[in-house]
Amino acid sequence: MAVPGFILSAFIILLRVSSVANYPNGRVTQSCRGMIPEHGYSPQSVPVHNISVSQNTFRPGDQIEVTLSGQPFKGFLLEARDAEDLSGLPVGSFTLIDSQVSQLLTCEDIQGSAVSHTSASKKTEIKVYWNAPSSAPNHIQFLVTVVEKYKIYWVKIPGPVISQPNVLPFTTPKATIVPLPTLSPVSHLTKSFSALDCGNKKFCIRSPLNCDPEKEAACIFLSFTRDDQSVMVEMSGPSKGYLSFALSHDRWMGDDDAYLCIREDQTVHMQPSRLTGRSHPVMDSTDTLEDMAWRLADGIMQCSFRRNITLPGAKNRFDLNTSYYIFLADGAAIDGRIYKHSQQPLITYEKHDVTDHPKNVGGSHSPLLLKAHGALMFVAWMTTVSIGVLVARFFKPVWSRAFFLGEAVWFQVHRLLMLTTSALTCIAFVMPFIYRGGWSSHAGYHPYLGCIVMTLAILQPLLAAFRPPLHDPRRQMFNWTHWSIGTAARIIAVAAIFLGMDLPGLNLPYPWKTYAMIGFVALHVGTEIVLEIHAYRLSRKVEILDDVRIQILESFTVAEAEGHAFKKAVLAVYVCGNVTFLIIFLSAINHL
Repeated sequence: MAVPGFILSAFIILLRVSSVANYPNGRVTQSCRGMIPEHGYSPQSVPVHNISVSQNTFRPGDQIEVTLSGQPFKGFLLEARDAEDLSGLPVGSFTLIDSQVSQLLTCEDIQGSAVSHTSASKKTEIKVYWNAPSSAPNHIQFLVTVVEKYKIYWVKIPGPVISQPNVLPFTTPKATIVPLPTLSPVSHLTKSFSALDCGNKKFCIRSPLNCDPEKEAACIFLSFTRDDQSVMVEMSGPSKGYLSFALSHDRWMGDDDAYLCIREDQTVHMQPSRLTGRSHPVMDSTDTLEDMAWRLADGIMQCSFRRNITLPGAKNRFDLNTSYYIFLADGAAIDGRIYKHSQQPLITYEKHDVTDHPKNVGGSHSPLLLKAHGALMFVAWMTTVSIGVLVARFFKPVWSRAFFLGEAVWFQVHRLLMLTTSALTCIAFVMPFIYRGGWSSHAGYHPYLGCIVMTLAILQPLLAAFRPPLHDPRRQMFNWTHWSIGTAARIIAVAAIFLGMDLPGLNLPYPWKTYAMIGFVALHVGTEIVLEIHAYRLSRKVEILDDVRIQILESFTVAEAEGHAFKKAVLAVYVCGNVTFLIIFLSAINHL
């Protein structure tokens, strides 16, 4: 029947959901000690926000209202410190007044010792209570870090000092003037980068391979040119947000040395950073970069900088005269804040030393194991299982002749295709686990559906091995069970394929991947409908006599025999269409 096809389509539509971006949630315990956002920009110097308190003296056990106010801001971190040791630990705890806009943090193992925002919504005032501890120092000062937007923030804005009664008045320690770090000058590039010296003077990585940054806006280009004890780095790509590359000891994001070129309005910022797992990169000082320059023109963003090969005093910077996997990525940026890249980064096939001989190397957005996983699953659940189902459902009378080992041709074709499906599924199933080294918690529902498909793909042939004889009373129960498991496996497998196509490791081009998959589903459902209608019409062919108008039901076998040629033609068209869709998907996977 064609009903499962309609169920499949509806099920797929229900699973096609869009992801949404999350606002910062204010859980910034990693910034408790220094109260410095890891945004990579210099803080503002003149505060525009104010802290006020309900009283200027306190006793242990008192509860004092603290108010943060000023022009609209998105985030904040409020703490109380010993006024005579502002670099020390937080003192006391807070109680919330409005839990919708503020939340308590545990800093330095002191529960509720800091307060932060709950979302990035704009606010102009925050009120909380500070609870004085029994062992409070004589003088307490409130400090707050306020974030207006990603690149505009104030660090440790000093609030009022409150004191215990009958203690000596608080005197402000003499300020120590710390010179501000000088930023490296940034210039404008006067012409586009060239790929002519790639493999000759430059070590180059490009996506697509051999693209030209001078002529193609979509060309992601990265080059390294050694000059004595330093390396000149050039990056080029679409000017929509940011470009980045990272040096890694393995093929996984985390503990890597990364560099970003971030577009903000009509300016480009260059920023060293470090990657810790899959979290947002932690921006570092630009002191290690020299000769920074950038260019925005014709939809292309280009930036360049020079970096010493070794940086003995620089934390988190790797020596360039060592071999690394090189990651190359791009993505969106808003107000200087970068967002997760929309597809898997381009990763070189092997480790490279960029200071060694110039080369022209390529890479892949999808690891080989994931490519093979996707290709085998497409072959199994788009081609072999689909043809096998049609053969078993509609071609029993067509290929009923006994063949090898006395079995009918249709049955042997069906069995071969289904065993091939189970074998390909088993092989493909283990590949992501080998690649990840275990279970992936970042793949959504896809691995869960994959496990169900794998279970059904093993259960189905085992059940078929115990098929009762044709006239056995249990045969009807077997037929329904066999059909139900097979149909469920097909529906869930196609759903898993839809979800898997959107995963970063196999992110096929949008939107044609969805249209192509819908086209495949429509082809299969349409073929089943045509064959169902054809079978019904042949089995119910009626001859109406003029006199008594009696309906004569012809023999089912004879009626089926008349339609053999039509069925074979429909199957031939279906196989051609199926293989066409399969080639489209396999070609797309091969070019990732």
